[in-house]
Amino acid sequence: MSKLRATITGVGGYVPDYRLSNDELSQMVETSDEWIMTRIGIKERRILKEKGRGSSDLGVGAVRQLLEKTNTHPDEIDLVICPTVTPDMQFPATANIISDKVGIKNAFSFDLNAGCSGFLYAMSTASKFIVSGQYKKVVVVGAEKMSSIVDYQDRATCPIFGDGAGALLMEPTGEDYGLMDEKLQVDGSGRKHLHQKAGGSVKPATHETVDAREHYIYQEGQQVFKAAVARMADVSVEIMERNNIAPDELNWLVPHQANMRIIEATARRMGIKKEQVMINIQRYGNTTAATLPLCLWEWEEKLNKGDNLIFATFGAGFTWGSIYVKWGYDGKNNTP
Repeated sequence: MSKLRATITGVGGYVPDYRLSNDELSQMVETSDEWIMTRIGIKERRILKEKGRGSSDLGVGAVRQLLEKTNTHPDEIDLVICPTVTPDMQFPATANIISDKVGIKNAFSFDLNAGCSGFLYAMSTASKFIVSGQYKKVVVVGAEKMSSIVDYQDRATCPIFGDGAGALLMEPTGEDYGLMDEKLQVDGSGRKHLHQKAGGSVKPATHETVDAREHYIYQEGQQVFKAAVARMADVSVEIMERNNIAPDELNWLVPHQANMRIIEATARRMGIKKEQVMINIQRYGNTTAATLPLCLWEWEEKLNKGDNLIFATFGAGFTWGSIYVKWGYDGKNNTP
Protein backbone atom coordinates (compact mmCIF):
# COMPACT_ATOMS: atom_id res chain seq x y z
CA MET A 1 0.00 0.00 0.00
CA SER A 2 1.40 3.38 -1.00
CA LYS A 3 2.05 6.02 1.63
CA LEU A 4 -0.69 8.61 2.12
CA ARG A 5 0.51 12.17 1.58
CA ALA A 6 -1.00 15.64 1.60
CA THR A 7 -0.81 17.35 -1.77
CA ILE A 8 -1.69 20.84 -2.98
CA THR A 9 -4.58 20.68 -5.46
CA GLY A 10 -5.34 24.37 -6.01
CA VAL A 11 -4.24 27.95 -5.36
CA GLY A 12 -6.14 31.21 -4.90
CA GLY A 13 -5.01 34.75 -4.20
CA TYR A 14 -6.29 38.23 -3.51
CA VAL A 15 -4.63 41.64 -3.15
CA PRO A 16 -6.31 45.05 -2.68
CA ASP A 17 -6.49 47.44 -5.63
CA TYR A 18 -4.68 50.35 -3.96
CA ARG A 19 -0.97 50.56 -4.74
CA LEU A 20 1.23 52.45 -2.30
CA SER A 21 4.30 53.39 -4.32
CA ASN A 22 7.71 54.35 -3.00
CA ASP A 23 7.21 57.86 -4.32
CA GLU A 24 3.99 58.26 -2.34
CA LEU A 25 5.60 56.73 0.73
CA SER A 26 8.47 59.24 0.49
CA GLN A 27 5.90 62.01 1.00
CA MET A 28 4.82 60.38 4.29
CA VAL A 29 8.21 59.60 5.82
CA GLU A 30 11.84 60.47 5.11
CA THR A 31 12.79 57.87 2.51
CA SER A 32 13.19 57.50 -1.26
CA ASP A 33 12.62 55.03 -4.05
CA GLU A 34 16.39 54.53 -4.38
CA TRP A 35 16.83 53.84 -0.64
CA ILE A 36 14.00 51.30 -0.55
CA MET A 37 14.97 49.51 -3.75
CA THR A 38 18.64 49.29 -2.73
CA ARG A 39 18.01 47.95 0.77
CA ILE A 40 14.75 46.02 0.45
CA GLY A 41 13.82 45.60 -3.22
CA ILE A 42 10.20 46.77 -3.00
CA LYS A 43 8.68 49.11 -5.59
CA GLU A 44 5.10 49.15 -4.32
CA ARG A 45 2.78 47.36 -1.91
CA ARG A 46 -0.99 46.81 -1.87
CA ILE A 47 -3.03 48.44 0.91
CA LEU A 48 -6.60 47.72 2.05
CA LYS A 49 -7.91 51.25 2.43
CA GLU A 50 -11.65 50.72 2.95
CA LYS A 51 -12.88 51.31 6.49
CA GLY A 52 -14.41 48.40 8.32
CA ARG A 53 -12.54 45.77 6.29
CA GLY A 54 -9.85 43.50 7.68
CA SER A 55 -7.81 40.38 7.12
CA SER A 56 -10.90 38.19 6.83
CA ASP A 57 -12.06 40.17 3.78
CA LEU A 58 -8.71 39.55 2.09
CA GLY A 59 -8.93 35.88 3.01
CA VAL A 60 -12.46 35.62 1.65
CA GLY A 61 -11.28 36.89 -1.74
CA ALA A 62 -8.55 34.24 -1.90
CA VAL A 63 -10.74 31.36 -0.68
CA ARG A 64 -13.63 32.16 -3.01
CA GLN A 65 -11.28 32.15 -5.97
CA LEU A 66 -9.72 28.90 -4.78
CA LEU A 67 -13.07 27.13 -4.46
CA GLU A 68 -14.19 28.37 -7.87
CA LYS A 69 -10.97 27.29 -9.60
CA THR A 70 -11.05 23.82 -8.06
CA ASN A 71 -14.82 23.40 -8.51
CA THR A 72 -15.15 22.77 -4.76
CA HIS A 73 -18.38 23.43 -2.85
CA PRO A 74 -17.98 25.07 0.58
CA ASP A 75 -19.79 22.12 2.17
CA GLU A 76 -16.95 19.82 1.07
CA ILE A 77 -14.33 21.60 3.20
CA ASP A 78 -13.38 19.79 6.43
CA LEU A 79 -10.96 22.29 7.97
CA VAL A 80 -9.81 25.90 7.54
CA ILE A 81 -6.49 27.08 8.99
CA CYS A 82 -5.66 30.79 8.85
CA PRO A 83 -2.08 31.79 9.67
CA THR A 84 -2.13 35.50 10.51
CA VAL A 85 -0.58 38.10 12.81
CA THR A 86 -3.31 40.63 12.01
CA PRO A 87 -6.57 38.93 13.03
CA ASP A 88 -9.80 40.85 12.61
CA MET A 89 -10.08 40.88 16.39
CA GLN A 90 -8.56 39.15 19.41
CA PHE A 91 -11.34 36.59 19.24
CA PRO A 92 -13.06 34.83 17.57
CA ALA A 93 -10.50 33.42 15.13
CA THR A 94 -10.28 35.04 11.72
CA ALA A 95 -10.59 31.52 10.25
CA ASN A 96 -14.05 31.31 11.82
CA ILE A 97 -15.03 34.61 10.23
CA ILE A 98 -13.71 33.60 6.80
CA SER A 99 -15.61 30.30 7.03
CA ASP A 100 -18.84 32.13 7.82
CA LYS A 101 -18.43 34.69 5.03
CA VAL A 102 -17.61 32.02 2.45
CA GLY A 103 -20.37 29.67 3.58
CA ILE A 104 -18.18 26.85 4.91
CA LYS A 105 -20.52 25.09 7.35
CA ASN A 106 -19.21 21.54 7.77
CA ALA A 107 -15.68 22.34 8.95
CA PHE A 108 -13.86 23.45 12.05
CA SER A 109 -11.34 26.28 11.79
CA PHE A 110 -8.65 28.02 13.75
CA ASP A 111 -5.92 30.66 13.48
CA LEU A 112 -2.19 30.02 13.73
CA ASN A 113 0.44 32.62 14.62
CA ALA A 114 4.06 31.93 13.71
CA GLY A 115 4.97 35.33 12.32
CA CYS A 116 6.18 35.27 8.74
CA SER A 117 6.62 31.49 8.99
CA GLY A 118 2.91 31.07 9.66
CA PHE A 119 1.95 29.68 6.26
CA LEU A 120 4.70 27.06 6.36
CA TYR A 121 3.65 25.97 9.85
CA ALA A 122 0.01 25.84 8.71
CA MET A 123 0.88 23.69 5.67
CA SER A 124 2.64 21.26 7.97
CA THR A 125 -0.31 21.21 10.37
CA ALA A 126 -2.81 20.67 7.54
CA SER A 127 -0.77 17.76 6.19
CA LYS A 128 -0.95 15.99 9.57
CA PHE A 129 -4.75 16.20 9.62
CA ILE A 130 -4.87 14.80 6.08
CA VAL A 131 -2.33 12.01 6.59
CA SER A 132 -4.29 10.89 9.67
CA GLY A 133 -7.03 9.89 7.23
CA GLN A 134 -9.71 11.85 9.05
CA TYR A 135 -9.96 14.86 6.73
CA LYS A 136 -10.09 15.06 2.94
CA LYS A 137 -10.17 18.74 2.02
CA VAL A 138 -8.29 21.38 4.03
CA VAL A 139 -8.02 25.08 3.16
CA VAL A 140 -4.94 26.97 4.35
CA VAL A 141 -5.41 30.72 3.93
CA GLY A 142 -2.75 33.25 4.89
CA ALA A 143 -4.43 36.64 5.28
CA GLU A 144 -2.72 39.80 6.47
CA LYS A 145 -3.70 43.44 6.76
CA MET A 146 -0.19 44.47 7.75
CA SER A 147 -1.01 48.14 7.21
CA SER A 148 -3.06 47.95 10.41
CA ILE A 149 0.10 47.49 12.53
CA VAL A 150 2.60 49.50 10.47
CA ASP A 151 3.81 52.83 11.82
CA TYR A 152 3.97 55.15 8.82
CA GLN A 153 6.26 57.44 10.81
CA ASP A 154 8.92 54.70 11.09
CA ARG A 155 11.10 54.69 7.97
CA ALA A 156 12.78 51.44 9.07
CA THR A 157 9.59 49.37 8.85
CA CYS A 158 6.86 51.14 6.88
CA PRO A 159 8.38 50.49 3.41
CA ILE A 160 8.48 46.74 4.03
CA PHE A 161 4.92 45.55 4.53
CA GLY A 162 1.79 45.20 2.41
CA ASP A 163 -1.67 43.62 2.56
CA GLY A 164 -2.86 40.48 0.81
CA ALA A 165 -4.05 36.88 1.08
CA GLY A 166 -3.33 33.54 -0.51
CA ALA A 167 -5.01 30.17 -0.10
CA LEU A 168 -4.27 26.52 -0.89
CA LEU A 169 -6.51 23.49 -1.06
CA MET A 170 -4.78 20.40 0.33
CA GLU A 171 -6.05 16.84 -0.18
CA PRO A 172 -4.81 13.26 0.32
CA THR A 173 -3.02 11.32 -2.39
CA GLY A 174 -1.55 7.85 -2.67
CA GLU A 175 0.83 9.00 -5.39
CA ASP A 176 4.38 10.17 -4.82
CA TYR A 177 3.48 13.88 -4.76
CA GLY A 178 2.77 16.49 -2.10
CA LEU A 179 4.61 17.34 1.11
CA MET A 180 7.69 15.11 1.10
CA ASP A 181 9.84 16.49 3.92
CA GLU A 182 10.04 19.40 6.34
CA LYS A 183 12.10 21.02 9.04
CA LEU A 184 10.54 23.72 11.22
CA GLN A 185 12.37 25.47 14.04
CA VAL A 186 12.04 28.21 16.62
CA ASP A 187 14.28 30.30 18.88
CA GLY A 188 12.10 32.25 21.28
CA SER A 189 15.00 34.44 22.43
CA GLY A 190 14.77 36.20 19.08
CA ARG A 191 11.48 37.81 20.07
CA LYS A 192 13.30 40.83 21.49
CA HIS A 193 14.40 41.81 17.98
CA LEU A 194 10.99 41.62 16.28
CA HIS A 195 7.67 42.04 18.06
CA GLN A 196 4.73 44.28 18.88
CA LYS A 197 5.35 45.92 22.23
CA ALA A 198 1.80 46.44 23.47
CA GLY A 199 -1.68 45.00 23.04
CA GLY A 200 -1.09 41.58 24.59
CA SER A 201 -1.74 40.31 28.12
CA VAL A 202 1.68 41.45 29.40
CA LYS A 203 1.10 45.04 28.30
CA PRO A 204 -2.58 45.66 27.56
CA ALA A 205 -3.69 48.69 25.61
CA THR A 206 -3.79 51.96 27.54
CA HIS A 207 -3.71 55.62 26.61
CA GLU A 208 -0.01 55.54 27.43
CA THR A 209 0.78 52.62 25.10
CA VAL A 210 -1.17 54.23 22.27
CA ASP A 211 0.54 57.59 22.79
CA ALA A 212 3.92 55.84 22.80
CA ARG A 213 3.07 54.16 19.45
CA GLU A 214 3.67 50.70 20.90
CA HIS A 215 0.95 48.93 18.92
CA TYR A 216 3.02 48.86 15.76
CA ILE A 217 5.75 46.54 14.46
CA TYR A 218 9.05 46.91 16.30
CA GLN A 219 12.07 45.53 14.46
CA GLU A 220 15.83 45.65 14.97
CA GLY A 221 16.65 45.29 11.32
CA GLN A 222 20.31 44.27 11.39
CA GLN A 223 19.83 41.45 13.89
CA VAL A 224 16.79 40.13 12.02
CA PHE A 225 18.61 40.31 8.68
CA LYS A 226 21.62 38.33 9.92
CA ALA A 227 19.48 35.63 11.51
CA ALA A 228 17.20 35.36 8.48
CA VAL A 229 20.04 34.95 5.99
CA ALA A 230 21.76 32.24 8.01
CA ARG A 231 18.76 30.22 9.09
CA MET A 232 16.65 30.32 5.92
CA ALA A 233 19.65 29.26 3.88
CA ASP A 234 20.89 26.56 6.25
CA VAL A 235 17.56 24.81 6.64
CA SER A 236 16.87 24.91 2.89
CA VAL A 237 20.27 23.40 2.09
CA GLU A 238 19.66 20.69 4.70
CA ILE A 239 16.34 19.77 3.06
CA MET A 240 18.04 19.60 -0.34
CA GLU A 241 20.84 17.40 0.95
CA ARG A 242 18.73 14.88 2.83
CA ASN A 243 16.41 14.48 -0.17
CA ASN A 244 19.32 14.24 -2.64
CA ILE A 245 18.14 17.25 -4.64
CA ALA A 246 20.96 18.74 -6.70
CA PRO A 247 20.72 22.48 -7.49
CA ASP A 248 19.82 21.79 -11.12
CA GLU A 249 17.09 19.34 -10.01
CA LEU A 250 15.26 22.02 -8.02
CA ASN A 251 12.57 23.62 -10.15
CA TRP A 252 11.59 26.38 -7.76
CA LEU A 253 12.60 27.99 -4.49
CA VAL A 254 9.53 29.59 -2.92
CA PRO A 255 11.03 32.00 -0.37
CA HIS A 256 9.37 34.31 2.09
CA GLN A 257 9.32 37.77 0.52
CA ALA A 258 10.87 39.84 3.30
CA ASN A 259 13.92 41.40 1.68
CA MET A 260 15.49 40.94 -1.75
CA ARG A 261 18.97 40.59 -0.27
CA ILE A 262 17.80 37.76 2.02
CA ILE A 263 16.23 35.96 -0.94
CA GLU A 264 19.37 36.35 -3.06
CA ALA A 265 21.64 35.17 -0.23
CA THR A 266 19.48 32.08 0.32
CA ALA A 267 19.57 31.22 -3.39
CA ARG A 268 23.37 31.60 -3.51
CA ARG A 269 23.81 29.34 -0.50
CA MET A 270 21.60 26.71 -2.20
CA GLY A 271 23.63 26.99 -5.40
CA ILE A 272 20.64 27.85 -7.59
CA LYS A 273 20.05 30.48 -10.25
CA LYS A 274 17.76 33.49 -10.00
CA GLU A 275 15.55 31.91 -12.67
CA GLN A 276 14.72 29.14 -10.18
CA VAL A 277 13.41 31.58 -7.54
CA MET A 278 9.88 32.94 -7.22
CA ILE A 279 10.15 36.67 -6.52
CA ASN A 280 7.27 39.16 -6.33
CA ILE A 281 8.43 41.30 -3.40
CA GLN A 282 8.78 44.29 -5.74
CA ARG A 283 5.00 44.30 -6.35
CA TYR A 284 3.54 43.28 -2.99
CA GLY A 285 6.17 43.78 -0.31
CA ASN A 286 6.16 41.56 2.75
CA THR A 287 2.61 40.26 3.30
CA THR A 288 3.84 38.02 6.15
CA ALA A 289 1.76 34.80 6.16
CA ALA A 290 0.52 35.51 2.62
CA THR A 291 3.85 35.71 0.77
CA LEU A 292 4.26 31.99 -0.02
CA PRO A 293 0.76 31.36 -1.42
CA LEU A 294 0.86 34.62 -3.38
CA CYS A 295 4.02 33.33 -5.08
CA LEU A 296 2.26 30.09 -6.00
CA TRP A 297 -0.77 32.10 -7.18
CA GLU A 298 1.37 34.08 -9.61
CA TRP A 299 3.51 31.15 -10.77
CA GLU A 300 0.78 28.48 -10.91
CA GLU A 301 0.67 28.35 -14.72
CA LYS A 302 4.42 27.64 -14.81
CA LEU A 303 4.19 24.72 -12.40
CA ASN A 304 4.21 21.18 -13.78
CA LYS A 305 3.33 17.88 -12.18
CA GLY A 306 6.43 16.43 -10.56
CA ASP A 307 8.25 19.76 -10.11
CA ASN A 308 10.50 19.98 -7.05
CA LEU A 309 9.69 22.98 -4.85
CA ILE A 310 11.39 24.07 -1.65
CA PHE A 311 9.60 26.57 0.57
CA ALA A 312 11.70 28.64 2.97
CA THR A 313 10.67 31.17 5.62
CA PHE A 314 11.92 33.19 8.55
CA GLY A 315 9.80 35.24 10.93
CA ALA A 316 9.17 36.75 14.33
CA GLY A 317 9.66 34.38 17.21
CA PHE A 318 12.23 33.68 15.80
CA THR A 319 10.56 31.07 13.61
CA TRP A 320 11.94 29.51 10.46
CA GLY A 321 11.77 26.40 8.37
CA SER A 322 11.70 24.67 5.01
CA ILE A 323 9.30 22.26 3.32
CA TYR A 324 9.94 20.11 0.25
CA VAL A 325 6.93 19.69 -2.03
CA LYS A 326 6.67 17.60 -5.17
CA TRP A 327 4.04 19.46 -7.17
CA GLY A 328 0.94 17.40 -7.95
CA TYR A 329 -0.70 18.94 -11.05
CA ASP A 330 -0.07 20.93 -14.20
CA GLY A 331 -0.76 24.52 -13.24
CA LYS A 332 -1.59 25.70 -16.74
CA ASN A 333 -4.79 23.66 -16.53
CA ASN A 334 -5.78 25.63 -13.39
CA THR A 335 -7.28 22.50 -11.87
CA PRO A 336 -5.60 19.19 -10.98
